Amino acid sequence: MTRAQVQPPGTRTRTLCAVAWDEAARGVRLVDQTRLPAETVYVTCTTVEQVHDAIQRLVVRGAPAIGIAAAFGTVIGVQSSRARDFAEFASELARVTEYLATSRPTAVNLFGALERMKRAAHANRELPIPRLVERLLTEARAILNEDIEMCRQIGQHGAALLSDGDGVLTHCNAGSLATGGSGTALSVIYAAVEAGKRVAVYVGETRPLLQGSRLSAYELRHAGIDVTIICDAAAAQVMREGRVRAVITGADRIAANGDTANKIGTYALAVLAEAHEIPFYVAAPSTTFDLSLAGGAEIPIEQRDGGEITWLLGRQIAPADVNTYNPAFDVTPARYISAIVTDQGVLRPPLSEAIAEFIAPLHGHTLRSEPINEKRKVKA
Repeated sequence: MTRAQVQPPGTRTRTLCAVAWDEAARGVRLVDQTRLPAETVYVTCTTVEQVHDAIQRLVVRGAPAIGIAAAFGTVIGVQSSRARDFAEFASELARVTEYLATSRPTAVNLFGALERMKRAAHANRELPIPRLVERLLTEARAILNEDIEMCRQIGQHGAALLSDGDGVLTHCNAGSLATGGSGTALSVIYAAVEAGKRVAVYVGETRPLLQGSRLSAYELRHAGIDVTIICDAAAAQVMREGRVRAVITGADRIAANGDTANKIGTYALAVLAEAHEIPFYVAAPSTTFDLSLAGGAEIPIEQRDGGEITWLLGRQIAPADVNTYNPAFDVTPARYISAIVTDQGVLRPPLSEAIAEFIAPLHGHTLRSEPINEKRKVKA
């Protein structure tokens, strides 16, 4: 078996760029994550329909990256506007954002980015339409740049949670392929390695679409990180054997009480971590908190096509007429979460109180364009 060369601790990691604005094409450039790991293919979406399709088909995925893609998609949808006044433009903008909002239901960053784009338009309604479009592009770029900085801060805050020599288990993909920057959960690992710590990463394959084995393993190898893929069902065994000293995942939406929605299978890992007395950490930017929801029972869970279960890599692996149940996400109750690593710092239980103190006063603020360094910080 061949292995990627593992970078020595203290080496700066090489991360991927999953989403960017292509000025020449006036479109959003994406890594087609449906083609990984066999092929690294970039696609440029130049219509709002293409952006919607890319989000829905998981060409782009991960809550922050979805939000960024949707922000650029909003620009794409209105940049050829022939509106004669702001009222007509606002009507076009509403149609575009409402359409993009139907692409996926669970990741709150999608809706936050779309709302932010609408607010930016209304705040600049006096501008001529061509300048207003450019102002929206500036806003979309700000969303991207802020996410890059939030990922960096998450990594810096979270690296202190990992010790030299730790084995870390992660699930799905919460790295640079899922964000505008270095990632959320994987950013913590990257920062720990750059700080000189030796970290061995175990990645669950993440059925049914294999985001762990296809994407996280690909990304970690690219960065020179020591990574081992395991079957999802092997998680308890590697915990019992003492190979794992911490579990860290990303999040698609976090309720006001700390309940967290993430890729299906995350809840099971949290329960297993508690049973084996292993800390379970969630890493997410402050934009992933949805304080309009009191608890996880209110988080909408996307239901995907059963063919994702019955087919694997183009081959049918189950009877054609079998019943399927394919939720894309599950909710981990706050009581299983040891800490939430954010760009604001590390939030510790009781999570509802930490969120109320440090996230609630900032949540509206983080969805606007003020400089990120003006935010109040929580000590890691």
